[in-house]
Amino acid sequence: MENIFIKDFEAGQRIVGFYIIKGYNLKTSSNNKRYLDLTLMDKTGEVNGKIWGVDDEVVKDYKAGLVVKIEGDVTLWNNTMQLKVVRHRPAGEEDGIDIKDFVPAAPIEAKEMYDRVLAYGEKIEDDEIRGLVRRIYDEYREKLLYYPAAKMHHHAIYAGLLYHVLRMLMAGEKLSEVYPVNRDLLYAGIMLHDIEKINEMDADDMGIVGEYTRDGQLLGHIIQGIIKIDHVGREIPMKDEKIKLIQHMILSHHYEPEYGSPKRPMIPEAELLHYIDMIDARMYDMTKVLGTLGEGEFSEPVFVLDRRRLYKATF
Repeated sequence: MENIFIKDFEAGQRIVGFYIIKGYNLKTSSNNKRYLDLTLMDKTGEVNGKIWGVDDEVVKDYKAGLVVKIEGDVTLWNNTMQLKVVRHRPAGEEDGIDIKDFVPAAPIEAKEMYDRVLAYGEKIEDDEIRGLVRRIYDEYREKLLYYPAAKMHHHAIYAGLLYHVLRMLMAGEKLSEVYPVNRDLLYAGIMLHDIEKINEMDADDMGIVGEYTRDGQLLGHIIQGIIKIDHVGREIPMKDEKIKLIQHMILSHHYEPEYGSPKRPMIPEAELLHYIDMIDARMYDMTKVLGTLGEGEFSEPVFVLDRRRLYKATF
């Protein structure tokens, strides 16, 4: 059998292919049988897989980021594809695996995105604000070249964080031609609003997140970002009001308390940052779903889009 991509799975199908373990949990069923609950991934998508009757050797050898060869049966559970694994083994050198064929990645090369994002940073006219952004991006350069913007959902891909920031900067540049905002604050807010996701999540160099870090779970990237801005800003040093305004933009960019923002935007730049962030996240999720549909088809309800069904036009 040829390698079958996840996007081509059909219920009732026996598949064989190579996939990456994005995440896994050892669980016990109601009848006291142990099994591995896997999230398997290739460049076309993700699927839940289950390996029943596992022993300690399997648990020891399998980990997030490992490429495995799988034979299994595609089933439906609550209208969601699942994979019942029949046979499995780790991939070896003899399989000739190219990791780039299996990891979903941003459509622009990471180094190019980093340079383009930094070019926006150099447009910041205020010396202190430009220095803040430059120092943080210099410090995080290596990880920015591969870090995703999320563990799941929007921009959860190789170099997804840079891709998210770049598209937001492109949108922010155009919107700032319409609305009278301080571009220095807007560009800095966009470049720094999610920067501490680098320390919130533990991702490998393929851009796959294993777990959230201790500080990520206790604080989250918003609070971590505020702490980072305060620390670097005082080292520069920056005027206190500039530090506070950039911190406010980070604090308020999720807008609602239930999403992690105890303050709503109190300056135009923070308001614009929130909506640019939402636009880019939602357009990414819509594009991803529509890419799986044929013309004239409706999607299943999309959880991250308020359970809306999307339609792919015929023209």
